[in-house]
Order: sequence, then structure tokens, then C-alpha cells
Amino acid sequence: MKKVLAFDIGGTNTRLALVNEKFEVEKELIYPTVCGSVDSFLESIKKIIKDLGVDLSEVSAIGAGVPGVVDYKNAYIKILPNVHIQDIPLGEYLKKEFGLDLYIRNDAEVASLAEATLGAGKEFERSFFITISTGLGGALCVDGEIQDYVTEIGHTAYVYKGQVDEYEGLASGTGLVKLAKLNGLDVKNSKELFELIKANNELALKVKKEWLHILTDFIQMIMNSYDPDIITVTGGVTKNADMFLDELREMNKNANIVLCHFLEGAGLMGAAKYAFSQLDK
Repeated sequence: MKKVLAFDIGGTNTRLALVNEKFEVEKELIYPTVCGSVDSFLESIKKIIKDLGVDLSEVSAIGAGVPGVVDYKNAYIKILPNVHIQDIPLGEYLKKEFGLDLYIRNDAEVASLAEATLGAGKEFERSFFITISTGLGGALCVDGEIQDYVTEIGHTAYVYKGQVDEYEGLASGTGLVKLAKLNGLDVKNSKELFELIKANNELALKVKKEWLHILTDFIQMIMNSYDPDIITVTGGVTKNADMFLDELREMNKNANIVLCHFLEGAGLMGAAKYAFSQLDK
């Protein structure tokens, strides 16, 4: 049975798993993502592969999803904004260290692929994936194929209170902290904000209302631009979905919004799916 190593590299954590062609996770590790240095980042990737402790002779390739801009044809990362590094020759490095080919895409793209082919979107022609986590990302799959033209959609400009920002800067998990501050509330992270929302804090409820309007603008931009049949949503912020998902659906009645089948595992499963799909070509 074919097996691949699958990376889901985020702005906060890096996950690695050994996945077989039945899409079963046989072994998995999660480490904090090393930020700020290309060399240290590459060393951390090598370390987690070694620490996973698998027989690499059983591994056919490595798949990866990363939160940034990728030259996927050359397995080269141009920039990882939330990791604060750029110009990362990851494919070349892994080939040299382990003799394995790397198949890499933007993290939202591979997660979209997982949901479109194995998850909540598999019965639909046009499936759009959104992650609301450290960053805000999205990607479109049509007939089970990644579409290249929506990478880094979270960095689309957005005007809020007369100031130009980005959707990610206001609606992601980290963006919620900034949005709260702009509305007179200081919180350390989105978890603290949702605790205040749960406690019916007046300012926190106001921030939530503002956030849902920004997310609605984001979703309507997606609906108008890409006309998806389904929008699948995941990311750390969706751990609090019981406090906002029904309202978000009510505000976007023209959109079929569901939680991802794989939840926060969509990126990992998508990295594996992408690697297997490239091996089959």
C-alpha cells in the first residue's frame, strides 16, 4: 500500500502525518512552527520527519500545505507571511536530505482539495474552502481540481472605518484581536474574546456583530466571484462555531455554509491527497 508524509504547516503549529492511500493516518506529530529564520525552519522540518520515526523506504513522496505563496511546479516557497520568512527551497532541501519528492501548495488549496474530493464538498461541482485561523484563507475546487486563481484571497483589501486593511487583518483569529481594539476592547486572543461573548459582555457582542458583517462581505465577494455550490469552513476560530455559525448562515442565505468534514484536519488530509494525485500522474 502506498504511503506519503503529509505536512500541514501553519502560522502557529506544524503537523506531520504518515498517511496511506486509504487516507488513514498511521502516525502523527505536532510541533510549534519555527518562525523568523529560513535555516531554522528547514532544520525544524527535518527534525519532525526524523522524530516521526517511520521507515522512509515505505514512503512514496511528501505532500505539504503552507500558509503562503508557492511555486508549486518547483516545490519552492516564495513567502510565508505569518512565519516571517521568504525564499525557502523546501523541495530541494527535502530531496537532498531524504531523497523524496515534495508536492506542495498553499494550505487553503490542499484543504479545499480534501473537502472537495473526500469531505463535505464531494457531492458538489464547485466547492469553496475557507479557513479562519491564525490567518484567513480560501480556495476553490471545481470537479475535484484545485483552481489556481484564488490563492491568498484573505489578503484582499477591505476598508473598515475609513482605513484600508485586509480581510485577514480583521476577520482571522489574530485579526479579531485588532478588530476588538478598534472597537474599544483589549483581548489577548480570539479565545478570550469568545469567552467574553459567551458571558454576554456588551463590547464583545459588538465586536462579534462587526466581525460577522466583515465575514459576510467576504463570503458575498466569494459568492459573486466564484459561484460555489458549497462553502466549507474550518480553522481554530470554528471551535466557537456554536456562538456564530447560525447567525452567519442567516446573514448569507444565498450561500450553503457547512463546517468541514475534516475540521482542522483538512489541511493534513489535503496535503496527502495532493501528493497521491501527483504520484498518479
